[in-house]
Amino acid sequence: MRLAFYALLCAFLSIRPSFADDALPSWNDGPTKQAIVSFVQRVTTKSSPDYVPPPERIATFDNDGTLWAEQPMYVQLAFALDRVKALAPQHHEWNDQEPFASLLNGNLKSVIAGGEHAIAEIVMATHAGMTSNEFEKIVTDWITTARHPKTGRLYTEMVYQPMLELLAYLRANDFKTFIVSGGGIEFMRPWTEKIYGIPPEQVIGSSIKLKFEIQNGKPALVRLADIDFIDDGVGKPVGIQKHIGRRPIAAFGNSDGDLEMLQWTTSEQGARFGLIVHHTDAVREWAYDHNSSFGHLEKALDMATSQGWIVIDMKNDWKTIYPQD
Repeated sequence: MRLAFYALLCAFLSIRPSFADDALPSWNDGPTKQAIVSFVQRVTTKSSPDYVPPPERIATFDNDGTLWAEQPMYVQLAFALDRVKALAPQHHEWNDQEPFASLLNGNLKSVIAGGEHAIAEIVMATHAGMTSNEFEKIVTDWITTARHPKTGRLYTEMVYQPMLELLAYLRANDFKTFIVSGGGIEFMRPWTEKIYGIPPEQVIGSSIKLKFEIQNGKPALVRLADIDFIDDGVGKPVGIQKHIGRRPIAAFGNSDGDLEMLQWTTSEQGARFGLIVHHTDAVREWAYDHNSSFGHLEKALDMATSQGWIVIDMKNDWKTIYPQD
């Protein structure tokens, strides 16, 4: 009898952690969760034909709309808008200069209607003309206190609990996780390690040019009002190659801006995994895709089935959205 009990206990303990000890408790059981678990098991089991050595287990994640909320606007845009208001007393010309005049008058719709050019003007005016250290402090001070306009929560509390679990699950299985975002690389680096467990050197993003100077006898890197690299769309595979030097085996995104990263990741031979976060929950979060100015999702969604990418139905696949919930 004791031998039978011992055999049963050993069999129970031999069950893979994904079943015996659920590493993704905020995910509802179903095809999406099982696809993630199955992929991880395949690439981490040495006897599997799809086994991938740990150094090659690279997973890349978009940030806005994939790891945290991006509605009603990108968080970095909210930061830039706050910076415009803070700097306005030093720039009286902004009262008659677009897109700043509309912004200072509270007409955010006109600013957004101005498209990428208007947003780029705002970013250049608010992110340049200071050292990297000064910018890091400004970002850190802001992200520590800034709150979401709808929920009243800190932006750092608007991260997705299921994705935090996924990041931890991958790292527990010897994956190296990277952020590959259209957002500013120096805007994200001050806080990603604390919030996501992703250190600064594993963050890839858009950047402006830097200039080395000696200021008050000390070396400094000065941020210039000139774009250096846009890490979005076709820029994402380029950024991955420049910063990582390995093609990922898994990529996670939520918009058409992630399309090329998904294609680059999953087109190679061997076990590959692509996943799209589809925002379908209008009650707990937001429901949007092809009609949204932020996180526009259309082409990648249409291609998902033919490419074999997993599409998360946020409403049905996630038990909870935010950590506080």
